[in-house]
Amino acid sequence: MICGLILAGGRSTRFGAEKAVAPFLGRPLIAHAHGALAACTAVAVSAREDSGAAAWAALQGLTVLPDPPGAPDGPLSGLREGLRWARHQGAPLLATVPCDMPRLTDDIVPGLEAALRDRPGGGAAAESEGGLQPLVALWRVVPALAALERMLQDGAHPPVRDLLSAVDGLRVRFDPAFLFANVNAPRDMG
Repeated sequence: MICGLILAGGRSTRFGAEKAVAPFLGRPLIAHAHGALAACTAVAVSAREDSGAAAWAALQGLTVLPDPPGAPDGPLSGLREGLRWARHQGAPLLATVPCDMPRLTDDIVPGLEAALRDRPGGGAAAESEGGLQPLVALWRVVPALAALERMLQDGAHPPVRDLLSAVDGLRVRFDPAFLFANVNAPRDMG
């Protein structure tokens, strides 16, 4: 069983509006992220309760996981809530994708799972010619959550790649790099 998490809790300051629900090829960006998690048994969305992403998730029947009060700003807080949720679901694995990579395909999660199967390590993240994509990842719930709880104590929010290192995670090569293009500003929508 693999649970999936769409990370859509960012403030979208560079975009100028909530990018998770911005239209891309006729569908909101978050819908494209959801499609990349087709191999997952259950999917949740990390988003603020009053956001468009939370409203979209509710319409899809998906669980919304807001960051708890006092959590450090950043994707690791959302990932921690996702790992807690996946553990509660009884899932040994949690796949994560950000809401702003609309070109991800539904073979990403199976590819990460194949690479992680029968190998040590608490996770696997996608890597392309453009570099490591630590938010496009598959995490073993128990070791990743234990490491993340330690990392986020005292309000710290280290880089996401530090979690991959902390769990002796794998880097899994995917091509082309175009699949991992981020939408950070309206001009990136083309």
